[in-house]
Amino acid sequence: MKVVVGPDPSLVYRPDVDPETVKDKSSFRNYTSGLLLDRVFATYKLMHTHQTVDFVRKKHAQFGNFSYKKMTILEAVDMLDQLIDESDPDVDFPNSFHAYQTAEGIRRAHPDKDWFHLVGLLHDLGKVLALAGEPQWAVVGDTFPVGCCPQASVVFCDSTFQDNPDLRDPRYSTELGMYQPHCGLENVLMSWGHDEYMYQMMKFNKFSLPPEAFYMIRFHSFYPWHTGGDYQQLCSEKDLAMLPWVQEFNKFDLYTKCPDLPDVDKLRPYYQGLVDKYCPGVLNW
Repeated sequence: MKVVVGPDPSLVYRPDVDPETVKDKSSFRNYTSGLLLDRVFATYKLMHTHQTVDFVRKKHAQFGNFSYKKMTILEAVDMLDQLIDESDPDVDFPNSFHAYQTAEGIRRAHPDKDWFHLVGLLHDLGKVLALAGEPQWAVVGDTFPVGCCPQASVVFCDSTFQDNPDLRDPRYSTELGMYQPHCGLENVLMSWGHDEYMYQMMKFNKFSLPPEAFYMIRFHSFYPWHTGGDYQQLCSEKDLAMLPWVQEFNKFDLYTKCPDLPDVDKLRPYYQGLVDKYCPGVLNW
């Protein structure tokens, strides 16, 4: 059964795209014009209205016992193919191909880091939340900390937070909000979506990947931090040390309509080997 979801703003606009891979690089991360702007804006309006401290805590409680489904990593990769973005007529290949394309791009650039290759395959698997009935604005898109005032580089910052009740709460409406200076992003409550869910799922299932991998998964959609340079007041020295890894990963997490689709059947044994090494067996989702 195919599950049709709305436009994924985290895929429609991507930064740092190699100009050789797209026809018009100005269309990426363009939030001022474009055919999908209205729908993307609507997604962020819902996100920035409803992503509150209370909402995020409830989602952690709802999904934190990881009783939604039991499956292997590669079964989850295949499951992504049930997600179709009907707003984009130019993409007619399975979503899982993006996972393999990302992983293979990393593999070419970093042949000695097999754990990094696996991160490319894993990074969007949290989107299985959409198949659990979660709304689009609680699965995809750029992430941001809740519990403090949104900073300038949050997309549509000036026009989408007016109805968020946290910004009328003095505990959450300042630059630091409920946090201490330089408390570290590990102590920050991020907006709920596929990044946070997958990060928590990896911890729950005790993936034996290095800390860099967990940072890449948890913060790859945190564009206001790794690209916008905001939220420095919350960052620890550890976060700043990890930032280049997150930025390196994001070079490969691009929305490119590449005509050279990977031969998944040929690649699958290699990635099965990585799964067996770092996160084997049937996992709790």
